[in-house]
Amino acid sequence: MPDLGAQPSVAKVLNNYQTAHPTIAKACVASNFFSKQLASLNIDQSVEICSKLTQLVTNELANLQVQVAEGSEADVMSALRRWRNLAIAEVIYNDVNRFYSTEQTTRRVTEIADTAIQLAEAYSYAQMLARYGEPQLCPYSNQPQRLVVIGMGKLGAWELNLSSDIDLIFAYSCEGECSGEKQLSHQEFFTRQGRLLIKLLDQSTPDGFVFRTDMRLRPWGQSGPLATPLSFLEKYYQDQGRDWERFAMIKSRAITGSEALQQQIRHTLRAFSFRRYVDFRVMDSLRDMKRMISNEVRRQANQSNIKLGEGGIREIEFIVQAIQLIRGGQDTNLQDVAIYQLFDTLKSGEYLPIEVVDELRDCYCLLRDTEHLLQGMDDKQTQLLPADESARQRLAYAAGYESEQAWLQAIDHARQRVRFHFEQFIADEAPTSPKHEQYVKYWQTLAAEHLPEPEIAEQLTPLLTEFNELRDVQRLTGEARERLDTFMPVLIAQLVQLQEIATAWQRISPIIQAILRRSVYLALLNENPVAIRQLVKLVVLSPWIAKQLQETPFLLDELTDPAHLYRLPRKAELMDELRQLLIRLPEDDPEQLMDVLRQFKRARVLRAAACEVTEALPLMKISDYLTWLAETILAHVIDLAWQQLTIKHGRPQNEEGELCDPGFAIVAYGKLGGIELSYESDLDLVFMHNGAANKMTEGPKQVDTNVFFTRLGQRIIQLLATLTPAGMLYEVDMRLRPSGNSGLLVTTLTGFEKYQRNEAWTWEHQALSRARYVAGDLTVRERYEAIRHAVLAVPREAEKLREQVIEMRDKMRKHLASPVEQVEKNQVFHIKHDPGGIVDLEFVVQYAVLALSANYPQVTQYSDNMRIIDTLRDIGYLSLAEADAAQNAYLALRGATHRCLLHLRETKLTDSLEIEALTEARAAVTALWQSIMHGPLREVNKV
Repeated sequence: MPDLGAQPSVAKVLNNYQTAHPTIAKACVASNFFSKQLASLNIDQSVEICSKLTQLVTNELANLQVQVAEGSEADVMSALRRWRNLAIAEVIYNDVNRFYSTEQTTRRVTEIADTAIQLAEAYSYAQMLARYGEPQLCPYSNQPQRLVVIGMGKLGAWELNLSSDIDLIFAYSCEGECSGEKQLSHQEFFTRQGRLLIKLLDQSTPDGFVFRTDMRLRPWGQSGPLATPLSFLEKYYQDQGRDWERFAMIKSRAITGSEALQQQIRHTLRAFSFRRYVDFRVMDSLRDMKRMISNEVRRQANQSNIKLGEGGIREIEFIVQAIQLIRGGQDTNLQDVAIYQLFDTLKSGEYLPIEVVDELRDCYCLLRDTEHLLQGMDDKQTQLLPADESARQRLAYAAGYESEQAWLQAIDHARQRVRFHFEQFIADEAPTSPKHEQYVKYWQTLAAEHLPEPEIAEQLTPLLTEFNELRDVQRLTGEARERLDTFMPVLIAQLVQLQEIATAWQRISPIIQAILRRSVYLALLNENPVAIRQLVKLVVLSPWIAKQLQETPFLLDELTDPAHLYRLPRKAELMDELRQLLIRLPEDDPEQLMDVLRQFKRARVLRAAACEVTEALPLMKISDYLTWLAETILAHVIDLAWQQLTIKHGRPQNEEGELCDPGFAIVAYGKLGGIELSYESDLDLVFMHNGAANKMTEGPKQVDTNVFFTRLGQRIIQLLATLTPAGMLYEVDMRLRPSGNSGLLVTTLTGFEKYQRNEAWTWEHQALSRARYVAGDLTVRERYEAIRHAVLAVPREAEKLREQVIEMRDKMRKHLASPVEQVEKNQVFHIKHDPGGIVDLEFVVQYAVLALSANYPQVTQYSDNMRIIDTLRDIGYLSLAEADAAQNAYLALRGATHRCLLHLRETKLTDSLEIEALTEARAAVTALWQSIMHGPLREVNKV
């Protein structure tokens, strides 16, 4: 036994638990949870505690089975939790004392989860039968249909931790209707059963929880249906499945359902994961996934994570899974779900050297044992080594080490070996400059004669000398200094190729200073010289990009892969990328969720800016992408807010008496509504719902429907607009909702329609012409779009309408436009507000929509100016020449606003050359304004 005098926290715990046997004492030192369970049993703490625990677990399981057959929901939930707590306590006792091997521990926890899932499925199915009748027999097997629960991740691989989440997917055989009076569809039946099953396992009560349940791995994640027919699963993975889902499906197995059905699911998922050919393309996907995880670890500055940090459990799993996916189609032994068996296959199949596999296996067991200790301490899912010295002492003692230092050194050594093997397996070599050694010598001496380009020395040497004399640079020591000295010669090699060296250095120097004390970013750049090239290239083109990199250095990660940097994904890909990030996060950590959302947004916005300043993509593609990005974030924010609210209050009901799912939508006005987002645009939003008035949510803490949706709206704004260390997602403006700031935060569809028809001003109908559904419930979308069309299509007297639009425009000019005499002399031009600017063109288009919709309903179809102008041309309201001139002018003006932002300048131009460059665009807008708003009333086909 180690010297307890050197570990006071261990001695203190042992003194608190006067136990009769060292095995019990060791378990108490290792786990507060075990100690709590032991104290609640009030039994003799003797050497026989193990057999007594086993008997108690058996007794509780028998009681649980009775409750499942006969008890109430509350009884079942209580019995599940009592049995689970005792069973986990028994595992902790056996694991800490090494009566179980690492593999036996994970297997036993998985068996506990399987049993809990199977009993919860049986009880929830019986409850659904009593309420809604039987689902139709499966037409293929003629057998009763049951909910199939598919276990993913460590549950699927028989490798659960002591306090793991369980990742599940729900499926059933096929569609049909139930025999009850309501004739519920199979999807609704099994969705409701699935929700009850989740509640039985996941809901926290005074007895605790059974297993935290995560459904985010299902098709389409939180936005997808909770339960789906098998045909849907098969089609989804065939048509939509991503590479990261191939990785996930390696560790999958059906836990409930008939043997035949389980076999069918196994075949479907195996066919998706494993290719018949040798699939080396997997390595690219593996690098992408690892890069994403490494970026997150770096951004969170969390190398103490033994799972996701460098050399962690995930890297061992990645090596094994990559070999599985590359070769698993040919060697079915590689299709095993359990990693312990796969280690043997890797050796017997000579996929890796025997000594490498043995070392990886030893490291894996050590890290998994450590993970069990971390989670067993307080029954919490964590992979972070504790910062608290007392906790480290206790865990080191429980792990069998003489001191916490010895324990931590063993973990560090294991992680170093894992990282070495991972880099050998997957890393690429990065080339250096042919003149690299000369630049090294130059940086070491800053003597001009050592610079291969003497003519540049006069510019560069004073700048670098001044930088090297900064206090923060002078104070660097050790690893941080080494990283800077490795970085600077590579940077110099890039700078000497520029004409404007001083400008480039002026923008790069603050970025370097920002990361001096966070030298992990210097290490990132040193490992990726291509990122240094991109850094120099982009900051020269845009001071805005330089400012973003300085303020949020985690964006440097985006520069490491030019193939991703200069390719903007479509909306479906953005949804998938964000889903991958959020799946890895605990749902009960709102601060981390908000930070990841912000990091995701800023990284993707940087990509858009990189594409624009390098002219890789035109303006319209950039705006589309920034709009998709906002819509993607809004969709996930609704899901997150909905999950958080429904856990507390349950779901509200809609006007038909059905539970909402979610019965809520976001409508965007302004730039987001018009598909014209820029890099720093705020969001003009309106929230709507179709909940029923004066009804309560389903529980546990019931609230009125309107209260629920108001809180949902507030939570969404909080997720979007809260300022965190990673910044703000979007500034949100809700003033365009009915009655503005004095109106309800979330309005019913009925209330929205009533306001628009009876109370809204003309300018609000102008704004409505640019409004668009962007996220939320599709049934709400359908009703909203019908209301929008009906309101816009109300017949209006054209002359009166034109006077109202002109009056509003004059008011705006009075308050926002530049002085007329300066504009006329081309001394100043505000791109948005001055005559001939963006607002003039927008008001012409909005007037046309309101004037023509009653007779030409097609003009309400779109909310963006470009396509509305197309429609106005198609119906004959604008001539071909007018439409082309208007669209060209609009693109020119918007492009100018983007350039101003990317160069950190105001959109109120004062440079005569810049103003002159927009002469043609201004003239086209002014001509159209005069013709339509001040000329004779124009009719269709009269142009």
